[in-house]
Amino acid sequence: MASERFESALPRSVQAPGIARRWVVSWFAESLDEQELDTARLLTSELVSNAVLHGRGNITLRGKLDDDRAMVEVIDEGAGFERVVRQHSFEELHGRGLEIVDSEASRWGIHEGTTHVWFELERGGPRLGPETKPSA
Repeated sequence: MASERFESALPRSVQAPGIARRWVVSWFAESLDEQELDTARLLTSELVSNAVLHGRGNITLRGKLDDDRAMVEVIDEGAGFERVVRQHSFEELHGRGLEIVDSEASRWGIHEGTTHVWFELERGGPRLGPETKPSA
């Protein structure tokens, strides 16, 4: 599979996470299994929610898919990002988004000095068909 890239603008509104989830499904549904797709939707929703609540300006959603991984990036026009996974008490209902991203993503990170956050999900299973495997 060649690398595929996707991009969409999102509104700065409470509808943005739902719109982003639908974009991720339309981009990745044919290539990811149901569990991978569920995780991609969840993590996308968390990052977009953070952009809506804490970011500034336009929000851009990007996706990339290749043989090894699915990657999602969320970018807004804020001045920077504090990369801290905070500890919360059991009773607190908000503020767990990055904990979820940290526990479920294969990798995640930020581009320093920006509000450009990304995660990757490694794709499982063999990806070579019998006709493309090297002979023994």
